[in-house]
Amino acid sequence: MSQDKSGYPGMGECNPLHNNMYGPPNPPGFGPPPPNYMGGPGAPGFPPQGGFPQQGFPQQGYPQPGFPQGGAYPQMPYPQMPYPGPGYAPGPQQPGFGPDPNAPMMDSPGYHGENGPPSYYGNDEFTNSGFEDKSIRQAFIRKVFLVLTVQLLVTFSFVAVFTFHQDAKMFVRRNPWTYYVSYAIFFVSLIVLSCCGEFRRKHPWNLIALSILTLSLSYMVGMIASFYNTDSVIMAVGITAVVCFSVVVFSLQSKYDFTSCRGVLFVCLIVLMLFAILCIFIRHRILHIVYASLGALLFTCFLAVDTQLLLGNKQLSLSPEEYIFAALNLYTDIINIFLYILAAIGRSRD
Repeated sequence: MSQDKSGYPGMGECNPLHNNMYGPPNPPGFGPPPPNYMGGPGAPGFPPQGGFPQQGFPQQGYPQPGFPQGGAYPQMPYPQMPYPGPGYAPGPQQPGFGPDPNAPMMDSPGYHGENGPPSYYGNDEFTNSGFEDKSIRQAFIRKVFLVLTVQLLVTFSFVAVFTFHQDAKMFVRRNPWTYYVSYAIFFVSLIVLSCCGEFRRKHPWNLIALSILTLSLSYMVGMIASFYNTDSVIMAVGITAVVCFSVVVFSLQSKYDFTSCRGVLFVCLIVLMLFAILCIFIRHRILHIVYASLGALLFTCFLAVDTQLLLGNKQLSLSPEEYIFAALNLYTDIINIFLYILAAIGRSRD
């Protein structure tokens, strides 16, 4: 079973570093010679460029204390940047770049460019708006109702003059062309305030445009009231005051969100306009009373919605910069309620 192993090479004889091509093996206690990079036998070897051993980083082919040979280096965690190094202090921190002050604020809530319809924004962005401060919200509401009070005083002053002053009543009845001139001025002012956002927020031009609109609409309302009996006008004014005051107070105190019904109200408004076209061709007293009652009810709902747009704690809100548009919304709602109630009372007394 035993074989003669004298012909087998001894330990280390198969190593190319121990054969005759590279010379005899090193004496005990010395490591293997550096590798031959010249390609010839016995040529002096040079370490690779930049390959000098560093403390803590083992190089290929050079035994280092504490690191096993053969490529099986232990994996250890390495420090993240900045790397600590002796004699190298970290550089000064560069200041960050702030936002461009000249850039337009397109992502600001409640702002949709210089022109366009007024800004309605969701309650998710409410915390970033000016309504976050309670004092700003209260100042905004006070400003809106102050402007609205002046508008209503002017309008119902025209109504009182054209109702109780006989000469003024006869003048507007003999000159119906003044109604159409007032209507044209009102329509142009309404388009400018509704569609020109930059103009609507520019003081004092916004107040001038709102004053022109208020005067033109006041003349129209006074002229319409001159065709009704004095008792009917007084009764319509009283009912309008009670209804509007109740709706405004209820909307300010109610937890129900009327702003979510805005789309439904616009659909109802379109239906009401079609109903008005029908009433032009069908001259019936009951039909006109029903039309006037539905119109008063619809604009009462619009008044509740526009009132809650001021609060800022509902689904939709108006920006604090839009006090002119907010006052315009409330003013037109109240005037429409008055005209529809007056029409219903007048037709019922015919």
